[in-house]
Amino acid sequence: MFTIDTPVNLDFEKEEEPETKKKKKIKKKVFYGIKTKKGFSRKGVGERTVYENFYYLKKPELPETLVRDIYYYDFARREIVRTSRFDPKKGVLVHGPYKKIQNNVILETGIYYKGTKHGRWMKYNRDSTLTDKEKYFRGWPKESMISYYDPVERKNPKEIIPIEFGEKEGNYYMFFENGQVAVTGEYHWDQRIGDWYEYYPSGRRKKLIAYPKEPFDKNVTPYIKVEWNDKGREIYRNNKGG
Repeated sequence: MFTIDTPVNLDFEKEEEPETKKKKKIKKKVFYGIKTKKGFSRKGVGERTVYENFYYLKKPELPETLVRDIYYYDFARREIVRTSRFDPKKGVLVHGPYKKIQNNVILETGIYYKGTKHGRWMKYNRDSTLTDKEKYFRGWPKESMISYYDPVERKNPKEIIPIEFGEKEGNYYMFFENGQVAVTGEYHWDQRIGDWYEYYPSGRRKKLIAYPKEPFDKNVTPYIKVEWNDKGREIYRNNKGG
């Protein structure tokens, strides 16, 4: 059964920035109550050198989220890497403030929350002109839509539609009322891509539907690739495509 890192309310006004309440003693490198280590990376040479200042979790953790893009500090490459399949053997999730700098000019700022983009993210030109501004809640873009079986308490999600710049972008989920995933797949540029799965309320796979690997590929027609009964037995397979 899939889980969500706290109920996904997409409340972008709440927990937007790291905690800033006045305390008797401010704990350094602690964000949202989680201890971190400070890191940095460097790319390029001379005036083209780009620095990244960030923080990463002190203790290794697996991402507890349904979002597609996960960010982590890769120990071997010594840089932040984006992935959809995080391998804890390769690094650790980034968490806390992030800043990209070139020639003492800030190019990008933002916040990470356990490997996901969170709060305001700003991008600038080399002349410090703002070029892009995005807002997230633990990896979900601001425009994302979510519906609930319990719209008042909002603890039992029914459907999560990832929206970015007005188009569907990222992992899509539909749930049964018991919390099990009913349908899941990926959108790219408002188009369904890759393998989409349908499930039974028990959590067993029901159907695998194959879509083009890339959006707008008119040479590939979506088709049912595999189908299972409610006991988990395969009852249909098509390896040739649509």
